Amino acid sequence: MTTGALASLIKGVVDGDSAITLTGFAKIEEAAEGQLTFIANPKYAHFIESTKASAVLVSKDFDHPNPNGVTLLRVDDPYATLAELLRAIQASIPAKTGIENPCFIAEGVVIPEDAYIGAFSYIGKGAVIGKGAQIYPQTYLGDGVEVGEKCILYAGVKVYAGCKIGNRCIMHSGVVIGGDGFGFAPNPAGEYEKLPQTGIVVIEDDVEIGANTTVDRATFGCTRIGRGTKLDNLIMVAHNVEIGKNNVFAAQSGVAGSTKIGDSNRVGGQVGFAGHISVGNGNDFGAQSGIPGNVGNGERLMGYPAVDIRQFARNTVYISRLKELFDELNRKK
Repeated sequence: MTTGALASLIKGVVDGDSAITLTGFAKIEEAAEGQLTFIANPKYAHFIESTKASAVLVSKDFDHPNPNGVTLLRVDDPYATLAELLRAIQASIPAKTGIENPCFIAEGVVIPEDAYIGAFSYIGKGAVIGKGAQIYPQTYLGDGVEVGEKCILYAGVKVYAGCKIGNRCIMHSGVVIGGDGFGFAPNPAGEYEKLPQTGIVVIEDDVEIGANTTVDRATFGCTRIGRGTKLDNLIMVAHNVEIGKNNVFAAQSGVAGSTKIGDSNRVGGQVGFAGHISVGNGNDFGAQSGIPGNVGNGERLMGYPAVDIRQFARNTVYISRLKELFDELNRKK
């Protein structure tokens, strides 16, 4: 596609040569002739001076020097535009269909004609598979599991009995849905006896869960992940947790049992939420924060215990000056 044709498609403006033919995408520091790249973060703007890309997606107000005269495609939001282009390319790849062998499909389970079941998969009694679902090899779906339409379960996903996955969800390799919650009670001898975990997990529509993330089933009732929420790799969600809509969690976060989290929260890497707390809507949690108690709405927290991010910055400065302050006090003694 030429830069001019692409600009028309994405409602952008060509700043340079509109006749260049583009054949692929690349990172700006690795791009070669014929490739399209992008700049969304200002800290990468200097790469415009050295990139070998034939064209660069930039914002309409991008004004960094461009000594080599690289053709720019100016759009409102370069990152969103790139995402739109990549989705269009992915959608053009034909989805797999059919049932590969060997695999086990319990008697009575109906597989839609446009679905795909990869080799060595196991689909238990009473399972329901939605239209267009993509079940990759070595996936386990226990008895009574429901998988919605156009879901993608990559190789090695395990979904325990009774759990429900909505439409258009994506589960990456190694995801485990519905493992037992961590429930044990001490007996008079000081030994820990298992509390049976009789609930399920409900994953609502348009949820994406990263590789090796686990979501435990409820002791009773359900553990719930709300519509549109995105969980990164290596996250642990404990039993009876309820996470609302359109949240994003970065890798290695953990949510302890029975915690309730609202909508549209943004959670950095390695954030830990204590159990049995309530978190509101629209909060930002900085990486490695510990959340020991309830949180309201619209807060920006960081640290352990988490405090307002401005206070965290001040505390960091104070801590860095402790030696200096103690030395000064000792001199005055």
